[in-house]
Amino acid sequence: MVKFWRPNSKFSYSLALALCLCCFCDTRVGASIHEYEDGVFVRRSNSYFFHGGSEGLYASRNHDHIQEDKTVKGKSFIRFESVIFKRPKESAERKNEMQQKTGLLEALIVQVKDRDKIGGSYLNSTAICCTPELANNGSCKVGEVIIHDNHPNSSQDGPRRLQTFFEGKNEVAEMVLQTVEITRDGMYYLYFMFCDPELLGTTISGRTVWRNPDGYLPGKMGPLMPFSGFMSLAYLGIGLVWFLWFTRYWKDVIQLHFHITAVIGLGMCEMALWYFEYANFNSNGSRPALITFWAVTFSVVKKTVSRLLLLVVSMGYGVVRPTLGALTLKVRLLGVGYLLASEALGLFENLRNINDFYGKARLVLVLPVAVLDAYFTIWIFSALSQTLEKLQVRRSGVKFALYQKFTNFLAASVLVSIAWIGYELYFNATDPLGELWRRAWIIPAFWSLLSYMLLIVVCVLWAPSPNPTRYSYSEETGDDIEDQETMIPFVAGGGVKLGGGDVASTSMLEIIKERKLSTALPAPPAASEYYVFRLGEDLEENKRE
Repeated sequence: MVKFWRPNSKFSYSLALALCLCCFCDTRVGASIHEYEDGVFVRRSNSYFFHGGSEGLYASRNHDHIQEDKTVKGKSFIRFESVIFKRPKESAERKNEMQQKTGLLEALIVQVKDRDKIGGSYLNSTAICCTPELANNGSCKVGEVIIHDNHPNSSQDGPRRLQTFFEGKNEVAEMVLQTVEITRDGMYYLYFMFCDPELLGTTISGRTVWRNPDGYLPGKMGPLMPFSGFMSLAYLGIGLVWFLWFTRYWKDVIQLHFHITAVIGLGMCEMALWYFEYANFNSNGSRPALITFWAVTFSVVKKTVSRLLLLVVSMGYGVVRPTLGALTLKVRLLGVGYLLASEALGLFENLRNINDFYGKARLVLVLPVAVLDAYFTIWIFSALSQTLEKLQVRRSGVKFALYQKFTNFLAASVLVSIAWIGYELYFNATDPLGELWRRAWIIPAFWSLLSYMLLIVVCVLWAPSPNPTRYSYSEETGDDIEDQETMIPFVAGGGVKLGGGDVASTSMLEIIKERKLSTALPAPPAASEYYVFRLGEDLEENKRE
């Protein structure tokens, strides 16, 4: 038998205290503050580059002058703080100590729409750095990255170039503290580059700070903060309604109602934690590791419990079977496996800089979650099919209608999910550079909304009522009492027609009495054979379960 956690006040108070303590923890993870530690430059064409970050940024609303070490409300900018370049000792020793500039490094801030301005494509060259041949035309300077200043498809501002030089035989060059204001909306990429092959082996350390007009939250994540707050209130609303209904019929609640209550509580805590995580991120530009950890963990636990709830409901737990029997261990193992795989993926995605995708590593973590999700879906529909078949054989009209509605809603949600996955694949395939960053938040928000809608369906179909026997398991007959009022009893040699103007030869009251007496008194041979056969079938079925 699958045992879910039943809420108790002591545990709830302990959990709340733990969460409050976590909120005051100072452990943080960089996010819009992009940190670099001995970053290595990679070769491309005749240049060497290091990707310093990428984010969707809105233009500044405040046009006052920015002080280099101050943050001004309404300003959008990229600030370079303590950025240090270190070249190999052998490279430094080959230079003249009296020479002022012995190595050039450039920081390029490029809007996606300006990407064609970088390099010599407009000069019919594949080079990124200027060569002596190209310099003869006066189009660029030797040793610098080529930037086309008059490209027809560029924005007004164009790519911005910030230069830093090594001096003499110094092994270290420090970038001047400076702030670049963002004056146009767009997806911005930051690259650190050099063209001199003698600087091969140079590393970069330090950090850059990226800020939008309303805070440090990246543009593609900005709408998620109010969305999380709205969803938290939505879970609170459904929780209040469920609590009122729960207390009204508290004497008639079944174990399944406690499971639904746990899912509602987890959803409310999950969305509240995400809201506070985003709010803190927006204020400070960094993410407290423990708040992020708890937000991810509550999200993963809620997803796991929700899937297990759908699975055991589909199996008819508490409706057509009192326990899961031999399937209990299998259900638990599936739940634990999904919990661990989802937790690993969630922490990997959220405890990093937001532009660090690490495609292969992420794919390794995504695949187990995708496979387990598919397994959950197949098992749920397989269990629903078996449950509907049992209810049809037992002629349980009310339960059958209940599960038919549930199956229809679930099938509709799967079709919508498949369509949305197709849209998500199309979105990612057609926007590899993040130009549609304003709409990116809709993808994770959809799954939260779909999960919430499924929870509402379960709450409505299995709401507490003064007559819980309409969907609860009856130990005496394996069926519900209310269904006997709508069942047509099978009796050899005759039947009863209801409705449509047909006249029943026996009243419904007499039929029900007859059915009850048949369990205590000897029945006619044909009828007794039916009941003996059905009892043996039920016992055999319970053994298999």
